[in-house]
Amino acid sequence: MLEYLPVIIAALAGSCLSFFCGFGLGTLLLPAFLLFFPLEIAIAASAVVHMLNNIFKLVLVGKYADWSVIKGFGLLSVVGAVAGALSLTLFTHLSPITTYSMRGADYAITPINLVIGFVIIGFAFLEVLPRFQKLTFSKQMLPLGGLVSGYFGGLSGHQGALRSAFLMKAGLSKEAFIGTRVVAAMLVDFSRITVYSTQIKSGWTLINPYLITAATLAAFTGAWLGNKWMKKTELRIINIIISISLVLFGVALIMGRMN
Repeated sequence: MLEYLPVIIAALAGSCLSFFCGFGLGTLLLPAFLLFFPLEIAIAASAVVHMLNNIFKLVLVGKYADWSVIKGFGLLSVVGAVAGALSLTLFTHLSPITTYSMRGADYAITPINLVIGFVIIGFAFLEVLPRFQKLTFSKQMLPLGGLVSGYFGGLSGHQGALRSAFLMKAGLSKEAFIGTRVVAAMLVDFSRITVYSTQIKSGWTLINPYLITAATLAAFTGAWLGNKWMKKTELRIINIIISISLVLFGVALIMGRMN
């Protein structure tokens, strides 16, 4: 059980922090799952825990969701998520770009690692840039926001920051904002898991159900704690520390050091 500790900590912290700062469950859970699975399987495993956690969150805050916003934003998020998930499976099947050796070990730089690594680094920077923190889009941009955030959700699970930026100008109360965000996230998760399940059939057998259960229960606990303390809290130093860690992780992924 001790070997599950990185995943349990990531799930607990990510789920709780999603109520307070930009980073969420998927952002922290993916690196932890990469200790156990290949990249595409780690993304799929993260999606399963993410969806189960969002179902739990739906029970907690779903009643506050604004369904008029879901129609214009959430449904296009589904379209984007399917496109992103299909892109993931496409990149997964591409051959390595190059290989190299270092200290007696062989490494491969692959298209999938390259794409996901740069996505992780990009979103890590976005989370701490003051300009992005203040960035919002007009309500007319909600359909585009659903499409774009859904795409990155389907591709790598990184969707929360963009989703929040687009929903911020939708005229929602704090509770409605959180509830609407949860519903949209659940729609994305369901859509991408549907695509993953048909594209990486053999990969599902690699996923340890006990590990998924432990991560899910930790995420539930984090969601419960986050909902209990629900308020906009300034956690700037935590954002910076996590961002630096994710940039280093993204570089390692790009260099093939996380295979």
